Amino acid sequence: MYDSIIIGAGVSGTSVAYNLSKKEGKFLLIEKNEDVCTETSKANSAIMHGGYDAKPGTMKAKMNVLGNQMSEELSKKLNFPYKKIGTIVICKSKEDFPKLQKLYDQGIENGVKGLKILYHDELKALDENLIDDVYAGLYCKEAGIVDPFLMNVAFGEVAYMNGVEFNFNEKVEGFEKKDSYWLVKTNKGTYETKSVVNAAGVYADTLHNMVSDEKINIIPRRGEYILLDKQTKGFVNHVIFNVPSDRGKGVLVTPTIDGNTLVGPSSNFIIDKEDTQTTRDQLAYISRESSYSMKNIPLRDVITSFSGLRAHEQGDDFILKEVVDGFFDVAGIESPGLSSAPAIGQYMAGLVNEKLDLDDKKDFIDQREPMVKTSELSIKDHQDLIEKDPNYGQIICRCEKVTEGEIIDAIRRPLGARSIDGIKRRTRATAGRCQGGFCSPKLIEILARELGKDPSEINKNNENSYLLTGESK
Repeated sequence: MYDSIIIGAGVSGTSVAYNLSKKEGKFLLIEKNEDVCTETSKANSAIMHGGYDAKPGTMKAKMNVLGNQMSEELSKKLNFPYKKIGTIVICKSKEDFPKLQKLYDQGIENGVKGLKILYHDELKALDENLIDDVYAGLYCKEAGIVDPFLMNVAFGEVAYMNGVEFNFNEKVEGFEKKDSYWLVKTNKGTYETKSVVNAAGVYADTLHNMVSDEKINIIPRRGEYILLDKQTKGFVNHVIFNVPSDRGKGVLVTPTIDGNTLVGPSSNFIIDKEDTQTTRDQLAYISRESSYSMKNIPLRDVITSFSGLRAHEQGDDFILKEVVDGFFDVAGIESPGLSSAPAIGQYMAGLVNEKLDLDDKKDFIDQREPMVKTSELSIKDHQDLIEKDPNYGQIICRCEKVTEGEIIDAIRRPLGARSIDGIKRRTRATAGRCQGGFCSPKLIEILARELGKDPSEINKNNENSYLLTGESK
């Protein structure tokens, strides 16, 4: 009998697992894909929003502001990359200024710190590539950027080290309520648990509607992005938005934590919850819209495009509550979901614990060993590392300068990588200019060796996303 089963290994689900693992209990996380961070949590703007654009009094506002305040300390404790670089929302005219003022007023009401309205010369001093006719901007110094992959991985690793079980490639298919516990039925078996936490992203409504008479409806909102090469580093210093519309925060231009430039997203409701294609029309839209905030964007330096699905619930707020006895929803987690994840995990673990009354774990492991990044080491430190382990002297991914030692570590760590994309999320191998064109064969070889598999069994991500079909010689 489990004390709690969490469904979904995105950043919200793993944050709940991390916080529950601070308690004495038996916990299981079930994920239908092969790894943590495989859907919405891996395909977003990677921004820790300040919290000024969420409607006051909503769960979005509360979780966003608190999550932002928690992020810097958590990043140091759990060793995931985070930088507080600030966001700027700009307007071009006095006519649009009331929208900016509304955001400022909302931010103050929500408790956001470090808000300031700046004007043309002050803004151009912060980011010289802003459009020349920028009139004013709302500057939030408390906002930042994060590595969404490693944040998600960090929550998962620490939860795992503290005893949370993880079942991957397993899909939840139904529930049955018994007198004092739940049966969770999957494609691989049935589990007994005192509580369920539904953090299933765009499918959270499907699971919710299996157990509750009060139905909810999640509509996927697809956002497409353009990622530029690292040689564009320095083009933009802050996260730059235009004043928002009814379609959301709009197209942004931002540096990433790794030195790329990210442009996007679009915003379109779709029907298919698996449809993460990119389209010519929407990429053209992103290119056009981004020029209204920044000039001379080096779009010729694009290295890839991608899209992610945001779980928009029709009530337009996060659903964070006990729905029926022992069944808890973490549903409708769209933007600012990443920023809110630390607070969501803490809040939901608190609700579950109110139900279960578990003791604090006396030997809780509340830190995570950092992953070595040889490209950031001094020559001497790198040489010293190579003397200890020669694998750190063998470059596998030339674009991102990732060594074999880093890849082996990513595979052998708690909740280690089991696919090409799993390695990518942990080390950035295949994330550079060539997008894996050179290093993928070597990564297949290393994965096969480390996992004791035949190279033909190595997948890009989920089961059956095979890369090899046979021998040519």
